[in-house]
Amino acid sequence: MGMFMNKDSNIVINVIGHTNPDTDSLCSAIAYAYLKRKVTGGNYVAKRAGQINAESKFVLDYFQAEIPDYLGDVRTQVMDIDVNRVKGVTENISIKAAWKVMQEGGWQTLPVVSNSGRLKGLLTIEDIAKSYMDIYDSRVISNSHTPFRNIVETLDGEMLYGNPEESVQSGKCLIAAANPDLMESYIEEDDIVILGNRYESQLCAIEMGAKCIIVCDGAKVSFTIGRLAENHNCFIIQTPYDTFTVSRLINQSIPIGYFMKREKLITFGLGEALDDIRDTMAKKRYRDFPVLDWNGNYFGMISRRNLLGARKKKVVMVDHNEPTQAVYGIEEAQILEIIDHHRIGSIETVGPVYFRNQPLGCTATIVYQMFQELAVEIPQKIAGLLCSAILSDTLIFRSPTCTKIDQDAAEKLAKIAGVEPQEYAAKMFQAGSNLSVKSPGEIFYQDFKKFEFDEVTLGVAQINSMTAKELELICDKMVPYLPKALSEHKIDMIYFMLTNIMEEETELLCEGDGAKELALKAFFLPQDTGHIVLHHVVSRKKQVIPALMTALQE
Repeated sequence: MGMFMNKDSNIVINVIGHTNPDTDSLCSAIAYAYLKRKVTGGNYVAKRAGQINAESKFVLDYFQAEIPDYLGDVRTQVMDIDVNRVKGVTENISIKAAWKVMQEGGWQTLPVVSNSGRLKGLLTIEDIAKSYMDIYDSRVISNSHTPFRNIVETLDGEMLYGNPEESVQSGKCLIAAANPDLMESYIEEDDIVILGNRYESQLCAIEMGAKCIIVCDGAKVSFTIGRLAENHNCFIIQTPYDTFTVSRLINQSIPIGYFMKREKLITFGLGEALDDIRDTMAKKRYRDFPVLDWNGNYFGMISRRNLLGARKKKVVMVDHNEPTQAVYGIEEAQILEIIDHHRIGSIETVGPVYFRNQPLGCTATIVYQMFQELAVEIPQKIAGLLCSAILSDTLIFRSPTCTKIDQDAAEKLAKIAGVEPQEYAAKMFQAGSNLSVKSPGEIFYQDFKKFEFDEVTLGVAQINSMTAKELELICDKMVPYLPKALSEHKIDMIYFMLTNIMEEETELLCEGDGAKELALKAFFLPQDTGHIVLHHVVSRKKQVIPALMTALQE
């Protein structure tokens, strides 16, 4: 079966229901992700696009199933790009060492990080070029507090006396080319003196209080000079290079912290959406941008070129197919499959998808059928979740959406799960309808969906209860809340269904311009009707939405 192929088993495929998930959309997502993992070995993970309601929480607790992780946005993020894992360097390494790292890796920008992983700055090839072109004075080595270790490394030398971990703190850098009499007039305390193998020049520099002498051409340093240097606390570095090369190279030992950009660094987090960073990248003409991980530590680098290879998030839509009900950013995601039992809305996909839509009472029934078709055994926990979903969506088989196929499936699943359907459903609805303690907002969003027809957007929320008393209390709470919900969503009309499962009837609350008139027209009720009570109406999908659609089209 072509729909079961998945090339890369590591890529997460999000199996997700609609926003404001109900028991069917959660349980079907968990069960379908399990089925797909069994059949394909792919990394199918159930997610939820909103808060779970009390009924669903009861079901998941009852069958000891974990609540799926929340996924509120499926736009492509920085984490969906191949980030260049350029290793960070510390700020005291030399320009020469930094240049070598850049050449070896082919990097244009180096991130400079602290020992704890924080980003401290950025060094670009341009910064290095600038360090060569700018004419620095003879005190740049001390001004930049260059570690002696950097000088030794840059000159491929050896420290004969002194501590390489110390840094240059003061003094200038010069070449001793003159005779000692003249040298005495320009060597000062703490200077770094570049010289050759002339004993008297070395002696003079040490006696004048130089901090370090650099002996060129690999010349030997006599025992006497060594002892004298130790006594005067003067460092000696021996290098194979001549004085011209040393004077040219020594500035390359300056630590990169002296040149790097520290201020106003533009960074991106792994969770940022590509849309948001594209604009920033276009405005700032840098070549590379650092990426920080979830803890704000340096992670890697990205350039504009990396954006071209961004991977869209992979999604399987369960129990819905309309963009208005889907997780935020669905138009940017790659939809692989849709498993649903609702009317077909305006979803558009880039490529062909596996779309299974059957006129059944519940998505869980379709998932059950797929387990049968693929001959995959249903574990007790999964059977319990699927059975709960069917009982919930069909209102214990009372809803007109319920078919014989749904009822048969629920009864078979109940056996595997070890529950008695009617008894268990009563507990489940009881847990879900403990609404007296909830705020009007919580009650409203427990099961709310948006629908679009001919430029008109409707919102329809529904609450189910076993008792008329509870519905009465909810009604009093909800009437003043509906105008707020209407303005929050910027939609044309809102309907709130108060459904009594046992009596099989629904009281319909209306809000919005023309909402009540539309409902009266849809259900052929007299214009002077006060409370709208719809007998034998319990299904939003099969009874309320089609009636409103028909009335709108007339």
